[in-house]
Amino acid sequence: MFRAIRRLGAKFFRREDGTASVEFVMAVPVLLLVFVSSFENGLLMTRSIMLDQAVERTMRELRLGRLTNPTPASLKSEICSRTVILHDCSTALTLEMVRINTTSWNLPATAITCQDRSQAVVPVTTLDIGQQNDVMLLRACIAQDAIFPTVGLGMLLPKDGNGGYYLTSVATFVTEPR
Repeated sequence: MFRAIRRLGAKFFRREDGTASVEFVMAVPVLLLVFVSSFENGLLMTRSIMLDQAVERTMRELRLGRLTNPTPASLKSEICSRTVILHDCSTALTLEMVRINTTSWNLPATAITCQDRSQAVVPVTTLDIGQQNDVMLLRACIAQDAIFPTVGLGMLLPKDGNGGYYLTSVATFVTEPR
């Protein structure tokens, strides 16, 4: 009995048909992981660049006095109108603007409060446009969903309660005299 099993096993292991399938099965998951991670990384970088550019352009318009009577809602709509790829920008974007003390140059010690989309509560943030010659710091944060949240880079990103990762942008400017 033992010889028959041994002979059958030896016959099975000498066969060479299907070796390409084994290589394919071993290589394809690795290649797919690399592809999915690079796609997710590209999308994350594109979203981050779009947010940074939109914040910088909006702050330039504000600094030059082209935005009259800015409110949190108008600043959000200006930033969101300059982005194309950010999903649900008008409701998910959180803005915080604070005055920087020019004698101590103390920056805010806490991280920006981003909106956790799994909770109904919207965080309260300050938006103070400042007076003439004030140095102002604007921080923006938005939660975006990963395309592949359970694979590669999407799995490693810190996420909110709904599985989205945070993108942040920071801009500084001096309030010009009018």
